[in-house]
Formats: sequence, C-alpha cells, structure tokens
Amino acid sequence: MFPGAGPGPAPAAQPIVRLSEFLRTPAGRYVLDWEQRQLDCTVVDIFGYHGLQLGLPEIDALRENRMPLRLCASDRLDGARPVAVLSRFEELPFASQSIDLLVMPHILEFASEPHQVLREVERVLVPEGHVVITGFNPFSLWGLRQFLTRLGLSPYLPSEGQFISLARIKDWLKLLSFETERGRCGCYLPWVRSERWLQRWQFMDKAGDRWWPVLGSVYLLTAVKRVRGMRLVGAVRRTRAEALRPVLVPAASRVGRLQVEETAAAISARIIAAEAANEHQARCADGLPAAEAAQ
Repeated sequence: MFPGAGPGPAPAAQPIVRLSEFLRTPAGRYVLDWEQRQLDCTVVDIFGYHGLQLGLPEIDALRENRMPLRLCASDRLDGARPVAVLSRFEELPFASQSIDLLVMPHILEFASEPHQVLREVERVLVPEGHVVITGFNPFSLWGLRQFLTRLGLSPYLPSEGQFISLARIKDWLKLLSFETERGRCGCYLPWVRSERWLQRWQFMDKAGDRWWPVLGSVYLLTAVKRVRGMRLVGAVRRTRAEALRPVLVPAASRVGRLQVEETAAAISARIIAAEAANEHQARCADGLPAAEAAQ
C-alpha cells in the first residue's frame, strides 16, 4: 500500500511476537528515538526523591531527571541495561506511597492484567506523584496496519500486544483519582520497514503534528495522583436565624420550684421592710410627730 512497506502476506515475512524484537528493527529504533526525546522533556521538571521506571530497559526514561534515587524494575533480564529490581508488574515490591515518579513505557498493552498494574501504580505513588505512560495508538496508520492482520497480513507491530486507546487510558486513570496533565502523539510515518524509506517519509512527522496530531502511532501521557481530603475553612459562625432560634431547657422539679418561690418571697419581704424604714427616717427628719411618722 505504501512504498517501502515490504511484503504483505504472512508467509513472506516472519511475524514479530515480542516488543524487544520490534525495537531492534528500523521502525523500532525510530519509536525509541521519539520516546527518548519526549521523556527527557517530560521528566526533567518533575521533582521528588524516588523515581522508578517499569520495564523496557532499552530506553533510559529517567536520565534527565534529578531525583537522588532512580531505579529500573523489569520482569525479564536480557542484558540491554542493568536492572535494579526483578519483579512482576502486578505485584510491585515497594511500600505504599513511596515513589514520586513512575514511568511505564509500553507496559499496560503487554501486561496480562493492566488494571491490576494501574492499581499497584496508584498504591506506590505518593500523593501528587506523577505517572508517565507510553503506548501504541490503535487509531493510527500503524494501528490500521495491525488491524489488517485479521485479513492475513503479517503483523507489523508485536502480535502479543493488546493496544489500548488514549481515551480508555484516561478513563482508567480517572477511576483511580488521577488527573491527566498532558498528552502527546508522535511517529506519523506509515508502516515502512527499511531505514531508507523511513528517511523519505520524514516530512509526515511535521505534517502530522500540525494537521492530525491525535493520529500518531505512539502516545505519551502524564497524570498526577490526587488525594481528596478535608479543607479547613476557619471558625464556624452561627447565622442570625440560628441565634434567634429558642433553645429548649429541661423543666425544673417540684422541690426546685418551691425553693425558688420561697426565696423570691423572702427577698420581697426584705425590700418592703427596707422601704418602710427609709420612709420613717425621712418623716422624722422633717420634724413630724413620732405617732404620725409611725402611721
């Protein structure tokens, strides 16, 4: 279909099964070059203490990052690059909330349980931690070529991969309380197999960035782990309606009421006696007879 695409029928070309086999081809090196440039620009401004790369030792995703501890964990040993941790991605041997940056190049599409991998990523990331994901875009020229394998064509991309769209990845991340920061697509060249034809089709990269940016064969997505919690808003103030609302108090007992009544009567008698004494003294001072003053 495209010049340089190579033979199409399955018997004429040996199918590529593993990702490592594809990355050794000219198209694979073209993908690695694009992803390395994008990862360098993405991780350089992400700060923290612990950075982790999952899988794909063929690329150094954290080389431009400045975290003091940067590790590469993989589920296989092939000699492409020293691996610090050998583990299954569905069960990461790291404490909860211990990683500040986690990069997953082509992990979800080749994992047997991608949902479990994402749950592990959410567990080990600290609040406000970053995750960077790369993958093959099924809605692209390469994705179309891979779909044509159902009609008998030989696979162009690794046949063991289950390619996941960018929209679905965003939905999965949203369910785990991740917030997508930015995404980018690249590698707009058609499915050619030789280095010479890759160079001839280079003009499509510039055209794709401008005219069909979401149809690149490879995507890169960055998301941040958000943790919802309480927000302190200051002292709680009562409204005017609440302040004027009558407050119910418990009724007093019978003994208590009698004591209150006796106390009120005694106070009233003292007040009356004091007023009578004051009036008597005032009449005496004016020179009235004692009998009249007494009256």
